Amino acid sequence: MEQLRIDKWLWAARFYKTRSLACEEIGKGRVLVNGQVAKPSREVRAGDLVAMRQGPVTRTVQVLGISNQRGPAPVAQQLYEETEASRLARTAAAEQRRVAAEPALSIEHGRPTKRDRRQMQNAWDARWSASIE
Repeated sequence: MEQLRIDKWLWAARFYKTRSLACEEIGKGRVLVNGQVAKPSREVRAGDLVAMRQGPVTRTVQVLGISNQRGPAPVAQQLYEETEASRLARTAAAEQRRVAAEPALSIEHGRPTKRDRRQMQNAWDARWSASIE
């Protein structure tokens, strides 16, 4: 076997948990084969460069082997080799995420408590009155 559909290869190489997830990502244009947008039926061969966006990081791997069976992770890692530029970009992005501030810490006030709601209601009643005086 010298060529295989890209969705099957991505599944066998353990980039995606199911073939349908791989097909969705390919359909969204997040997977490139040799610099061209791929379709799920696109054939890959040994030596092809596959670039895929997984979250905020784009990984570029070179296809080393073809397998249509999903095996254990050590076997799947022998099917590809990540390029050095991709590896550096991935580690830089991981470091940036590690040192970035937690978004939840920027929220000063969350949902008001019962006491806060009562105070807001009292403030509202003091400013507005439905009575004619």
